[in-house]
Amino acid sequence: MMNLAEDLRQAAEAVALLGSSSADYEALPDAALLAGQGQIASARRLLDTRAAWMAGTIARRSRPELGHSGLAARQGFLSPEALIQKWTGSSKGDAYKLVAVGTMLADAEAAEKLVEAAVSSPGTDAAVVAAFVAKVPWQAPIARAVTAGTLSVDAAESIRAGLGQIDAAVTAEKLAAALEALLVEVSSLNADQVFKRARRMRDSLDEAGIAAREKQAYDDRYLRVYRLNNGNVRLNGLFSPEDGEFVLSTFDSITGPRRGGVRFVDTERAAWAKKMQDDPRSNEQIAADSLVQLLKIAGEADPGRMFGGRRPSVRVIMTQKAFTNRQPDQPGQPNQAGQAGQAGPAGPAGQTGPAGQAGQAVPAGPAGQPGRAGQPGRAGQPGQPGRAGQAGQSGEAGQVSDHGPGEPATHG
Repeated sequence: MMNLAEDLRQAAEAVALLGSSSADYEALPDAALLAGQGQIASARRLLDTRAAWMAGTIARRSRPELGHSGLAARQGFLSPEALIQKWTGSSKGDAYKLVAVGTMLADAEAAEKLVEAAVSSPGTDAAVVAAFVAKVPWQAPIARAVTAGTLSVDAAESIRAGLGQIDAAVTAEKLAAALEALLVEVSSLNADQVFKRARRMRDSLDEAGIAAREKQAYDDRYLRVYRLNNGNVRLNGLFSPEDGEFVLSTFDSITGPRRGGVRFVDTERAAWAKKMQDDPRSNEQIAADSLVQLLKIAGEADPGRMFGGRRPSVRVIMTQKAFTNRQPDQPGQPNQAGQAGQAGPAGPAGQTGPAGQAGQAVPAGPAGQPGRAGQPGRAGQPGQPGRAGQAGQSGEAGQVSDHGPGEPATHG
């Protein structure tokens, strides 16, 4: 019989002996450090098990049918997950995970106790025992492993979500068999790997459902673009696995030299890799600049297909004084070269000067009034469709120069 309280006490004491400051941990030799990591992981699994029990209990006492008399409602929360978030400071996803695993543990434990009671009761008919056994959830082995501290709550949720629910094609018996095989492997896998393995097992059990799941993953895609109060623009998106892999591959290729990627033999590519390694921008800034540049390249390559024949542009109005006294481009800041072309000088007050290309500033007229930017067009010809400039040249419609993504170019 496991003494769960004693296991937790011993695990906590082992972690406490590791030290009480960063300096204490820095002083540990490598062997002790690795052993300590294992002790912390063991203690955390035991604590997370108790967190799941607590979350499951809170969820049962906050059942929807209890209405306003439920525990969460009495505390002013709309759901047990919200109550748990308040006390733990965790994310919504972590709260949902604790509730899901805690509910699974409680259901499995209650069903197994009924079986034990039926078996231990004298004179119980075998058919009655079999009926109780049939009611034990197929997830019961997950619950036992979590309770024993051999399976983390994260891995348990990965198995539960990955294998899915019983349906017409996948019976409880099939899921139980898959779970038995999966539990043999999980000790050497992290939670993400466990989910992928469980999902592949589910696909092998329900090949007919693969197409439906793929369609659902594709239908769930979205990209939200919105402006913040300070003028910045934020993106938030979700892509299907196939499209998402392409997106990841694209940005991985751009920042590869920063992450210890392949070493190039070709002189030009090696120079590019060295330039990326020495770039003062963060990987996130490089990714943001690269996305903007990729959109500009797409617009120049085929504006009729992606943008309906109208190339996206940004118009900036500034005074003659500001235009004349502007500071040179600073390192790490986007400049005018290689962007959508430059504006012509302003005409007389109130009149339109020569057509400026999209994205550049138009200086003000002599009377102090801002000159109006011309429509995108060939240099000096307002109202005509813009023409792509050559790579690396300033003053033409935004082409890619020979510098890295989003990197400052120099004015010729």
